[in-house]
Amino acid sequence: MRPPGTVGGVERISSRQVYANSWMTVREDTVRREDGTEGIYGVVDKPTSAIVIPRDGDRLHLVEQFRYPVGKRRWEFPMGTAPDRAEVDPAELAARELAEETGLVAGRMEFLGDLDLAPGTSSQREHVFLATDLREGPIGREDSEQDMRARWFTVAEFEDMIRRSEVVDAQTLAAYLLLVLRDRA
Repeated sequence: MRPPGTVGGVERISSRQVYANSWMTVREDTVRREDGTEGIYGVVDKPTSAIVIPRDGDRLHLVEQFRYPVGKRRWEFPMGTAPDRAEVDPAELAARELAEETGLVAGRMEFLGDLDLAPGTSSQREHVFLATDLREGPIGREDSEQDMRARWFTVAEFEDMIRRSEVVDAQTLAAYLLLVLRDRA
């Protein structure tokens, strides 16, 4: 949560936590804008997240899981946060999520960039990594990830899935853009 004070012409007058669980808190801030009018912001605070693009030549490794808020299974890159809203070094978090969800261990992990996940409603920041020089290891999924599937796709298959709206996860799409821009540079 950002400290009290004025940021970007908006002064936080008060803040109250309205909900909390092991993954997030929700707060309501009363604010005063530069013109003197008051308003509120509902903010979801979540810890730093990491997303990993496992790549082996022309293949990308994705996971598929049921996403309760949308009521559907979704293909996406491995991603997540540390338990109990802990803040963890992003590179360490990325390596942990990769191994946990896919069983893959990266010989090389390259930072690609940062994403603000939903800046209109959430303070969460995500760090994107490219994982290469991969080897198989044990999978250690959390209880909530037991229905997760994982598999390799060629880049062409992945891009076709995007075109057919089979990959719609915004974080995965934004991370892939960072990879495309890296490869073009």
